[in-house]
Amino acid sequence: MKHIKALGIKFIVTSVILFSLLAIFETATLGEILLISALVTGINYIIGDLLILPRFNNFIATIADFALAFVGIWALSSMFIYPTTPIGIVSGFAAFFIAISEGLFHVYMKEKVLYKQYNHQEPFSVLNTHPQTEFSEEDNVDYIKKDYEDRD
Repeated sequence: MKHIKALGIKFIVTSVILFSLLAIFETATLGEILLISALVTGINYIIGDLLILPRFNNFIATIADFALAFVGIWALSSMFIYPTTPIGIVSGFAAFFIAISEGLFHVYMKEKVLYKQYNHQEPFSVLNTHPQTEFSEEDNVDYIKKDYEDRD
């Protein structure tokens, strides 16, 4: 269920960005934009969020999402849409805005979806690697000395 919610958030953000840019600069229909959004969202989620993000940091995953979004939007737009402007420029702007939103989305992914992987990062989490401190009452050394002096 967590993955479906995350995919929904990612799809909505990608759709809004692509609709904003492709509908203005290109002659794209709503169906083409939704199809491109679904394919780009699926590829970015699987590769960028499930494979790269857990193994690397947020910055590397954001750069990878930028590259994946740029190539995906460029390839799919050139297949489905007759470009009136250079499609590389529009793809670059769309990938840039998607990458900015991905930086924030990765924080959500780490905290809500992938939290088990980030809470157990210790390599030997089965072993008790944290030393345990014992508290005990210390004996009054002066009292013991006095007790020994009285015996003499």
